[in-house]
Amino acid sequence: MTDLTPMRRALISVSDKTGLVEFATALAGQGIELLSTGGTARALRDAGLNVKDVADVTGFPEMMDGRVKTLHPVVHGGLLALRDNDDHVASMEEHSIGPIDLVVVNLYPFEETVAKGAPYGEVIENIDIGGPAMIRSAAKNHGFVTVVVDVADYDAVLSELSDHSGKTSYALRQRLAQTAYARTAAYDTAVSTWMAGAVGETPRRRTFGGTLAQNLRYGENPHQAAAFYTDGTARPGVATATQHQGKELSYNNINDTDAAFELVSEFAGQGPACAIIKHANPCGVATGATLAEAYARAFDCDRTSAFGGIIALNKPLDGQTAQAISGIFTEVVIAPGADADAIGIFGQKKNLRLLTTDGLADPAAAALAMKQVSGGYLVQDKDVGRISQDDLKVVTKRQPTEQELADMLFAWTVAKHVKSNAIIYVKDGATVGVGAGQMSRVDSTRIAARKAQDMAEVMGLPAPLTQGSVVASDAFFPFADGLITAAEAGATALIQPGGSMRDDEVIAAADEAGLAMVFTGMRHFRH
Repeated sequence: MTDLTPMRRALISVSDKTGLVEFATALAGQGIELLSTGGTARALRDAGLNVKDVADVTGFPEMMDGRVKTLHPVVHGGLLALRDNDDHVASMEEHSIGPIDLVVVNLYPFEETVAKGAPYGEVIENIDIGGPAMIRSAAKNHGFVTVVVDVADYDAVLSELSDHSGKTSYALRQRLAQTAYARTAAYDTAVSTWMAGAVGETPRRRTFGGTLAQNLRYGENPHQAAAFYTDGTARPGVATATQHQGKELSYNNINDTDAAFELVSEFAGQGPACAIIKHANPCGVATGATLAEAYARAFDCDRTSAFGGIIALNKPLDGQTAQAISGIFTEVVIAPGADADAIGIFGQKKNLRLLTTDGLADPAAAALAMKQVSGGYLVQDKDVGRISQDDLKVVTKRQPTEQELADMLFAWTVAKHVKSNAIIYVKDGATVGVGAGQMSRVDSTRIAARKAQDMAEVMGLPAPLTQGSVVASDAFFPFADGLITAAEAGATALIQPGGSMRDDEVIAAADEAGLAMVFTGMRHFRH
C-alpha cells in the first residue's frame, strides 16, 4: 500500500442521484472508467457518459427483480484484492477480475419507506443487500479503495483527484471508510429497530444510529466535548426546525428546546398555549385567549426563572407576542411558524434564536427513550400516557367543580414534563407554582408554594395565586403531609395517581380539609 492510490475504475450505484451527473462527469474527465447498474446507469447514459453495465463485467444479468446484480466474485474480488499481494494479483489474473478503485453507493431508501408507512412487503423490498456488501468490502480494503456513501463527500474526492493527478490519499480513504461503516451500521440499526417493532418482542440486541447534524461548542459544561446527531425521523421539533437567526444552538439549548416543544405540543388542537423552560423543567405554562396572553400568564408563574429561558408556543408566533417576549432576555423561541412582524422584531435581538417547525409533535406517537448508564443503556417506551376526564376517579366526599377538573387535567399534563418529585399548582389554565426534582415530595410542595408567594410580592398581589388553585403530583402522596402543605397554600383540589399504602390516610386528610381529590391510576415519573 502507498499513501496515494490511483483511481482507474469506479463502480457507481446510487438511490439518491443528487449531484450524480456532475460527479460522474468529473470522474470521467480524470480518465476513470465507469461501471454501473440499473437506474444509475441509465441516468449516466442519458447525460452522455460512457458507462459499462456490471452485468457485462460479471457475465451474469441482473435477476430476481434486481435482488442479485453485484453479489459476484468479479465485483467483490475487484474490491477486496490487495494490490501489493502477489497471490491476490495472481488470482485476479487467473479469474479475469479487474480492480475496482472507487465505490460510490448510497442505499435503498429504507428509512424513507418506513417513514411513509409502507406495508410490510414494500419495506422488506427496500432492505438493501448488495449495497452494504460492496460498501463493507471497499471500506475494509481502504488501503487501496476509496468508498463514498454520502453526497456530501463528492467534493472532497474530486478535490484530491485534482490535487494528486487522479489519486486519493490514505487519510481520505481511511476517513471515508469510517463514514461508510457508520452508514451501514445506522442502516442496519434502522432495519433491526423496525423489525423489532414488527415482531413485537424485546430484541436480544439493540442498536442506535444517527447522523452528525452539528459539532457543538461544548456539552453541558465547557470542559465536555459534544455533538448533535439526528436519527432521520421527521418528527417536528428542534432536530427538524428552521433557525432564522442567532448563533448556533448549544447542547443545553437543544436539550431545553426539545423539552419545551414536547410540552407545548401536548396542547395541539387547543387554544393558544405557552411553555417556558429552564434547565429542562417548566417554570411557567399557560393558556390564553391569545398567544401574548398565554405568554404573559406563563411568565407570571416565575418571572425570575424565565430570564434566559426557552419559550415554546403551540401557534405561529405573531408580532404582538414577539414584542412581549422581547421584554426580557430569552435564549430560544420555537413555534410552528412565525409571521413577518415577529421575524422583524426578533431580528433586532441578535442573541435570540428563533426556530420554526412545520407543525407540533404528536404526543401520542410511539417512540423509544434511551439513557446511558455505566456498562450499558436503559431503553423504554417514551411516556405517551394520557388521561381524560372519564379516567378520573373521585375519592373524596367533595366532588370537584368543572373548573377544578379542567385545571387538574392541565396540571397533570404539565406534571408529565417536570422532573420528579413534581408538584404543580394551577389556577384558571396557568401554572402558579412549580416544584421540581426534589428528593422529598413535601419539599416540592413547599418550594412551589414559596415561589407563588414570591411572585405575589413582585406583582403586588394581596395573596399568592395558589389560593383557589389545584395541585397535581406526578406520583402518589406517600403521606398526608404533602397534601396538608398544599391545602395550607390555598389549594382546593388535587390530582394524583393513587396507589400508596396510606391512600386512606391521605383521603381522610383531604376530606378533613374539605378538598376534592381524584386518582388517575397512572404516574409520570421523569428522571
